[in-house]
Amino acid sequence: MKMNIIWNISICVTALVVVVISRWWYRWSNPKCNGKLPPGSMGFPIIGETIAFFKSHGFYETSPFLKKRMSRYGTLFRTNIFGSNTVVVTDHDVMYEILRQENKSFMFSLPDGFFKVFGKDKSLVDHGKTHKHVKQITLNFLGTEGLKWKLIGDMDRATCEDLKSKASLGSFDIKETVANLIIKHLTPKLISDLKSEAEDNLMDIFMAFNLDWYKSSFSLSTWKSFYKAIVARKSAMKVIANVLLSRKESEEKQEDILNTMRKDVIFDDQAVVDNIFAIPVAAKDTTSTVGSMAVNYVTNNHKVFLELKREHDAILQNRVDKKSGVSWEEYKNNMTFTNMVINETLRLANVTPVLFRKALRDVEIKGYTIPKGWMVVVASSLIHYDPAIYENPYEFNPWRWEGKELVHGSRTFMVFGGGLRLCPGAEFARLQIAILLHYLVTNYDFSMAQDTEVTRTPLVSFPNGINLTISHSPID
Repeated sequence: MKMNIIWNISICVTALVVVVISRWWYRWSNPKCNGKLPPGSMGFPIIGETIAFFKSHGFYETSPFLKKRMSRYGTLFRTNIFGSNTVVVTDHDVMYEILRQENKSFMFSLPDGFFKVFGKDKSLVDHGKTHKHVKQITLNFLGTEGLKWKLIGDMDRATCEDLKSKASLGSFDIKETVANLIIKHLTPKLISDLKSEAEDNLMDIFMAFNLDWYKSSFSLSTWKSFYKAIVARKSAMKVIANVLLSRKESEEKQEDILNTMRKDVIFDDQAVVDNIFAIPVAAKDTTSTVGSMAVNYVTNNHKVFLELKREHDAILQNRVDKKSGVSWEEYKNNMTFTNMVINETLRLANVTPVLFRKALRDVEIKGYTIPKGWMVVVASSLIHYDPAIYENPYEFNPWRWEGKELVHGSRTFMVFGGGLRLCPGAEFARLQIAILLHYLVTNYDFSMAQDTEVTRTPLVSFPNGINLTISHSPID
């Protein structure tokens, strides 16, 4: 009798557990919506389809995650990645419309999982008036006028000296070198009065923070990178906060980004610290990846190399002062082919394969509803490989840009984002790559140390590094 009671209770408990789990799974798979959700799958509870999103693939392959779901569900589909309910958009016109509706129907945001790294205050997702102020301050230092009058000389000297140093060693990792240059340029502009030792320490911390954690969450190396990123962020924030406190107590006035933000009433102390940290984070990995790919393409395409060298040799010949560095006028007026090379590299590299937004209200699109609060993934990388837009899209062909206006962002070219979120550091990145190419093709003999393996996870990754063999040119 007692055993029967225990058995019956066990059956009831098991049945109850099955019902609870089934209801939970059903609610997970069928989120509430005031309209009709796009088709799709939400994956497993909690982890969603994050593992599939991070599946590694070849550099010139469409993401298997996107390809599989586009063939099954169409150009709009729902999913869950990074712990957030998400609608993925692959239709070109819809992408453009979403970016155009910035701060109206959609705002820039990041999935919840990202804030484990970037922090609770999440300054990277400032929007509206706050974002406008951040963008303007950044443009004052890294936009056309700031580069022309304040930064190009420093960038030129640092790049020239760094390549001389690398030539004496015989080889170097391009990505690491460009990343170091970015941090070297930016750190004094962010905080201008640091002592040499303190500045070196902050630059080391910025270098330690990278995006290697933006890979499969089930890889041990990813968790190690994740931990290093969090430690680096905390260290950087502490240094920046201490400098800010010192500035407030002494009323020091410096011509740098920290002081400019400190004087702006729209920023509290935490916002200032967050944004000072965010700027080099946003610039370092992306620019170093594009710079690395540009060198890789030039090295492996003799026709491109010869045309690039012809352009830069002509610049040297036309200089009155042969010892002067790259001038703003040379960059803007005499590097047409160089900028074509950079544009083509940006298109193929797709260093920002998707753009994140969040719905501010229920939005109707093509008969479906994107619920308020849901993440939206704009798969902008697909545009750059569309054969209807770019003939032979997987071919590196700088000449496809001949006679075209070299703009930072358009309906068919979203390498620097789009809408109000167009990257304010776009010109800074292009200038750095142009200066790097200038000195390489005019002063050095160089070649890739080995065949470069390039994958996407989904960011561009160099599993074996990207190393360049270099020596001074005989005519140098």
